[in-house]
Amino acid sequence: MPKVINFSDAASIGIHSAILIGRTDKPLNAIQLSEKLGHSKFNIGKVLQRLVKDGIFSSLRGPTGGFFLKKKPEDILIYDIYRSIEGEIEYGACPHEHHLCPLDMCIRDNIIKKMTIDFVNHLKANTLQDYI
Repeated sequence: MPKVINFSDAASIGIHSAILIGRTDKPLNAIQLSEKLGHSKFNIGKVLQRLVKDGIFSSLRGPTGGFFLKKKPEDILIYDIYRSIEGEIEYGACPHEHHLCPLDMCIRDNIIKKMTIDFVNHLKANTLQDYI
């Protein structure tokens, strides 16, 4: 069945990893997260490095290393994680390049724009702490 809103694997990995890391007081490495999330350690490592680059996580190398939160969970919006991985969300205009819609009101632009705004507002209203 088709889904109207769908998280990419990368966004799902990032959000779920943040929740798992936020629930522990020690760093988790890509192998540990791979076992818990069912994704390859390479995909997890790639996603988490993006979150490190954007200041959401920090990482330590070595046998006791791994990823940990750089900020308090209550200071991390779910939107921050999503945006770090997916980029800024577009509120969308008509996707047709010629804009020759025969309708007075574009159903795609109105409904999809409203759903996108609601989705972003939901992500911004929830912090990582809400899921820990």
